[in-house]
Amino acid sequence: MVISKANLLAFLKELDNDLSKKINLIAVGGTAMTLLGLKNSTIDIDFDMSMEDMEEFRKTLQAIPHGFRIDIFLDGMVFSQQLPDDYSEKSIPIDSGLKNIGLSALHPLDIVVTKIGRLDERDIEDIEACIKGFSLLKEDIRKRAQNVEYVGREENYMINLQHVLKKIFKSS
Repeated sequence: MVISKANLLAFLKELDNDLSKKINLIAVGGTAMTLLGLKNSTIDIDFDMSMEDMEEFRKTLQAIPHGFRIDIFLDGMVFSQQLPDDYSEKSIPIDSGLKNIGLSALHPLDIVVTKIGRLDERDIEDIEACIKGFSLLKEDIRKRAQNVEYVGREENYMINLQHVLKKIFKSS
């Protein structure tokens, strides 16, 4: 199922109405890119949240039939990367009109460093869109990636990083 920004916000509005307390959601991956206008749609919904918000989110999610695939990441452990502690402050607030959900999107620099870990063809396209859409610099990506903790073989992450930098920033 393809999920547009409008579909995503309509779903969140429905969730927002049923929440019993305020929670904060940080969209990651394609969800963040869709909210930031870097992609027209996403195929699943990915959020990072705090451990204390997860229970309320899951409880409310179970009460609403939705049909979406939703992945939850906790406290900056996104995909196979632990983001630096400042990731939530660097996230971009999304003006959504929601009363119980504080919504933001992972900063494109952090989207790039989380996609480097898996690095399939779609990830490369997403990385290119983030770089182009937000004028990210090679050195900023390299520096941010140095502060990411990769769960797995660290050498693989560094090889992927070098591949991305070489492929996308050919002349520099």
